[in-house]
Order: sequence, then C-alpha cells, then structure tokens
Amino acid sequence: MALIIAGERSGVGKTTVTLALLSYLSKRGLQVQSFKVGPDYIDPMFHKYVTNRACRNLDPVLTSERYVQKCFNKYSNLCEYTLIEGVMGLFDGVKTSPQPLSLLTRGVKKERVDNFASTAHIAKLLNLPVLLVIDCSRLSGSVAAIVHGYCSFDKDIQIAGVVLNRVGSDRHLFLLRNSLETLQIPILGILRRQDNITIRDRHLGLVPTSEIPELNQLIDKLAHLAESCFDWKNLLPLLLNRQGDKEVRRQGDTLKISPPSSSSPHSPKIAVAYDKAFNFYYQDNLDLLQDLGAELIFWSPLEDTELPLDIRGMYFGGGFPEVFAQQLAENTSARDAVKTAICSGIPTIAECGGLMYLCEQIVDMSGKSWEMLGILPTKAVMDKRLALGYRRAIALQDSLLIDAGKIIYGHEFHRSSLIIDSNKPLFETYRFDCDEFTGKEGWISPSNLHASYIHMHWGNSREIPQRFVDKCRAFSNVFCS
Repeated sequence: MALIIAGERSGVGKTTVTLALLSYLSKRGLQVQSFKVGPDYIDPMFHKYVTNRACRNLDPVLTSERYVQKCFNKYSNLCEYTLIEGVMGLFDGVKTSPQPLSLLTRGVKKERVDNFASTAHIAKLLNLPVLLVIDCSRLSGSVAAIVHGYCSFDKDIQIAGVVLNRVGSDRHLFLLRNSLETLQIPILGILRRQDNITIRDRHLGLVPTSEIPELNQLIDKLAHLAESCFDWKNLLPLLLNRQGDKEVRRQGDTLKISPPSSSSPHSPKIAVAYDKAFNFYYQDNLDLLQDLGAELIFWSPLEDTELPLDIRGMYFGGGFPEVFAQQLAENTSARDAVKTAICSGIPTIAECGGLMYLCEQIVDMSGKSWEMLGILPTKAVMDKRLALGYRRAIALQDSLLIDAGKIIYGHEFHRSSLIIDSNKPLFETYRFDCDEFTGKEGWISPSNLHASYIHMHWGNSREIPQRFVDKCRAFSNVFCS
C-alpha cells in the first residue's frame, strides 16, 4: 500500500503536506520512498533532501502507463513506507484522442481520456488511495460540497481521508468538522495557518533546495508540525508498503540498475553539469546512462575552472542559468573549456538551461546581457511569457540522439526565448493533446550536439540514452581540459 497526496486544485498545500509527512517519517529513522506525479524537477529535489533517497517521477506522457507501474513497483518495494505527491488538482490532466493523433495513445485505451496523466489517473493505474488536501482559508460549510464532489465524481477513486489546511481558528475548525460530519470521511490532518513556514518561490516555481540556507530549520518545523497535526494512528497504515508481493518484486527486477565497476573505453566518462545553475535531471535518466555503461562525472560550470579529465561526452540539464548568468559569464576558463570540447566533436546534450548556456549571451530578467559560450549563434532572452506544456516532437533531421521522422514526447517549461531560430531545426513540435502546431526548435549544429528546450524522460525510450552512450564510447578524441 502507498498513499497519494492530492489537492482539490493547485496551490492548496500539497507540497507542504507531503514534505511534512516525509520529514516526520525520516526524523523517526524510517525509510520512505517518494514519488512525484508529472514532469516536475524541483519538488523531487525537496523529497530527496528530506528522505536522502532519489524521488522518482511518474509521468505516463513522458514515458508510458506500463513504465509508471514498473517504476513504482521497483522503487516502492525497496522501502517500508511509500508516498506520492500529486500534480495540480486531483482530476487535472491532459486529453487524449484515438484520432487523428493515435500515436499519442500508446498504452492508452481506445476511448477518449480527459484526465490522462492526472493524479487520479495515477491513483487508478496503481490502485492506490488518495489523501485530499483542502484549502479551507476561504470557506466553512461549503467544504462538504467540495469533498462530496471529489468523492463522487469518479467512483474508481478511493478517497481515504482529507487534510484541512489553513484552518484559521477553533471556531473555523468547528464549522468545518460540523459540515463534514454527514459524509463520514476521515479527517487525517488539520493544519492551522502557518505564517512561519514558507518555501520561497520565483518565476519557475519553488526555489531549489541548494539555494535555501535555512532548509534544515524548515524541515525541522515541518516534522514538528506533522507530529502534532496528523492522525498517525490511521495515517501510518496507509503509508506502509506491503512487502512480499511476488508480482511487485518480479516487475521491479525488470528495472535493475548495474552501474559500471570501473572506467574503460567501454564505460565512457560523461561530464554532467550539476550545481545551482544546472540541476534539472530525472534520476531515471542518470540511472539509465550508468546502466548502459557510462561513468558519470559531476562538475560545476559555476565553480570549476576545468572539465573533468578524460571525458567522452557532456550533459547539460535544465535549471536557472539566467539567475546565475553573471557567475557563469565570469568563469571564462570553464566556458572556454566547454566550447573547445564541443568544437572538438565531443557528444553533447544541452537541454533547456543547457541550451541557454551554449548561446552567445543570456539576457536576464533585468535586461542585462551576459556572455556565454557562443556555440549557438543566438541570444537567450528572458521575458514574462511562459512556454509550458507537453509536446509531441517530430525529428526533422538525423541527430546525435534520434533519427529523422522519430516522434518523441517531452515537456517545455521556460521563460526565455531565442532571438534567432535555428536554420536547421531539430524538431517540429505540437501540443500533446491536439494537432496545434507550437513551432520548430532545437539545434543540431555542430553534428555532435543535441540542444533543445524539450525536456525528455528516457524511461520508455532506452534507445535514446543507448545511442548517446554509444556515441560517447566511439568518440576517439578523448577530451582532456
């Protein structure tokens, strides 16, 4: 068994509730595996910080329904307790259609699905109960109508209980309890308005863990809050993972990861940029690279002046290069080393923030320009427009990772844009849920480069990291900075 934390909408406190529960369990020395529904990178960072275990994303758009089940079974079976944080509101997902976009529905039933990849979809896919978080700050008696609606909307969803968040006073709580009494649904948590517990955010969501010096104190507060505000007698059994399920163990074995034991040409070293500027990576992607024989060497374009020795590939994930543009610009030694390596032909993935780093300049939110690598003949300019959503991307050219004509499924989430588009774009992109054209994007010049705003999860596309590792393995001009 495991429990999914869902909200009646975004912003009701799912992450606070999830982190409070994880903090309490971890402070008691209990092993807990967490998951996050959807393509989010930042919430899993907080999960990992609390549990000291990598959080896994469950996203059937980026992977598949089958992969979600296998991933969950694999990793939940490793711990005593399991908790999943949902995405947006319980039933908020995307639409799928059997025609004309039948390619979108791999692993999906023939009929139209209106909440694909929602928290409710994952709950049904994994047959797990839901703990519903309600923001009570602006309601009292109406809470029963909200809870009744969520409980009755889809009978296949098991609402195990509710958490009443942002309760203002004892009188307010009395009104809420009185309203919910006729529904006979367990109240498993009551959180008062907390002015002293705040997780800072900015233009792409929460501020990542590495930028919050007071995070340990915050986690301690959340653990104390959880101890006093949740009905642990009834809640703990819902979080307890039932060990001994042979089917779970059998499915989990299919995702076994075997990192290389030593470095050799058959286990190429790949430099992975990882610091405050670049930290958006799916753990499954990193695991797959290791599983396929690569040795990952983590380094910092912010702090390190040289690339790691004897590397055969580079991987720049997303993150916040615009926030640290000055520091990136001032580290000229690192910029020169990366540019030289790419020009030497080293296989390189640059995803979203990584793409921005490869541009001539980054123009930050205040309008200041900062010199970057100059590999791509364009500037990345920050603005208020948010590019957001799942994408169906069709490869227009053979490239480092994929062949022309291949369809991949990814996610865009950025506030920058390029002032000059590629004259030989990598992808033609469409919204996942319809035929709406969203543009041509991505760079494949030089030919050893894959640079794109599209975030990919390789869980259901093992051939992509396999191709990258093979290219790294074949790279003869081993780069030494």
